[in-house]
Amino acid sequence: MTAALSGQVFAVERRVRFADCDTAGIVFFPRYFEMLNGVVEDWFFEALGVSFRELHMNRGASVPTAAIEARFIAPSRLEDELTATLTVTRLGGASCSLRHRIHAGDQLRFEATQTLVFVGSSLKPEPWPDELRAGIAPFLETAA
Repeated sequence: MTAALSGQVFAVERRVRFADCDTAGIVFFPRYFEMLNGVVEDWFFEALGVSFRELHMNRGASVPTAAIEARFIAPSRLEDELTATLTVTRLGGASCSLRHRIHAGDQLRFEATQTLVFVGSSLKPEPWPDELRAGIAPFLETAA
């Protein structure tokens, strides 16, 4: 079964920087994980309306990654223009699963699935606050 995107897609554009590359001139694989973290941080700020500063510093909460799986499809090189997209594949009580894709033009370079868990000040998983759940829901994919 193929997933159809009926929900919103969050997208961030970014140029590959010198610091992203290894000595072969391609993106060093851990840098993709840093890019994903940046996309999630931007998604919270721009789409969900809660900055990481507000979430972590003021509310004492966090959204750690509980699981991640990645595929490296094609290399990205210095100064490539990348578009990273994020959609939600599952929204649970205290967690959500994300689908990340990074493209350069029409070419898929990298994809990953990531599970985030909402952790409150108790340092234990807690249900998503209502305003975050309401913000996440529009990004939920549905099967065709």
